[in-house]
Amino acid sequence: MLHSRLLRYIDEVARCGSIRAAGERLHIAPSAINKHVLLLEEEIGEPLFERLPRGLRPTPAGEILLAHVRKTMLEFRQVEAEIRDLKTLQSGEVIIATMTGLASGIVAAAAASFAARHPQIRIVIRVLFVREILEAIVSGDADLGLGFNLPASPQLQSLWEVDARLGAVISPRHALARMESIPLAHCVAYPLIFADQSMLIHGIIADTFAEAGVHVQPAFQTNSIETMKRLAAASEGIAFLSKFDIAEEHRQELLTYRQIRDRAFSKNSLSLVRREKQGRGLASLLFGEEVMGVLGAMGG
Repeated sequence: MLHSRLLRYIDEVARCGSIRAAGERLHIAPSAINKHVLLLEEEIGEPLFERLPRGLRPTPAGEILLAHVRKTMLEFRQVEAEIRDLKTLQSGEVIIATMTGLASGIVAAAAASFAARHPQIRIVIRVLFVREILEAIVSGDADLGLGFNLPASPQLQSLWEVDARLGAVISPRHALARMESIPLAHCVAYPLIFADQSMLIHGIIADTFAEAGVHVQPAFQTNSIETMKRLAAASEGIAFLSKFDIAEEHRQELLTYRQIRDRAFSKNSLSLVRREKQGRGLASLLFGEEVMGVLGAMGG
């Protein structure tokens, strides 16, 4: 660090109020510290300390310099920590807990991109339910969590949150794909693919149809996002998912997403979280930024 000794001398003299005490703390001869202080005062053209009968006290110029010194020392400690963290990028792993549709789309895309730049880092992708995602983050079994409608918790830090409102997910060859948005009533003429009652989005979908006064009987019902997507891609069926669920299928032009025109589904939020008191963990932070980059690109 440039001038690191001098910065430490100035800081310690101010803390101790004495050149002799600062010398004892730093294991440096007081005369050497005094010489550096005098030279700096000469260079600045202002006294930095008042010489009092019982010690030294910073002058107004000294207080300004001390603020700079302490800020510089703090920033340098942060730089040192980041440089040490670079060593972790030579090995190690990042564990992300997520949901099935996100794992095969957004997380897989982020992992492939990240691994191309950091091949020494192993990415572990665990597919879990919402409650299990929270438990994995809080317990330290996972570094990051990505999921829909994750409950707020003082133990979690939100890195990203976006409204992932549900819409109609259909094949690009579907008759309704020509429409930019689809009226809810138009969906009834086609086989509907619903999440089953074990999934939170079941209530979102069922309540929306009920509030619209539209009675429906789904042709397919499953607790598997992957199954919903395959059914929609292979038939005239309509699934109700977010655009984030079909990231990879949309890229491959297997599925497309259309908003419901006349009646919005209730909020369906997507969050990227980590443990609130987690260490810096450069690898996990960088991978989190990779995931946010993919999310940001999808969100426009």
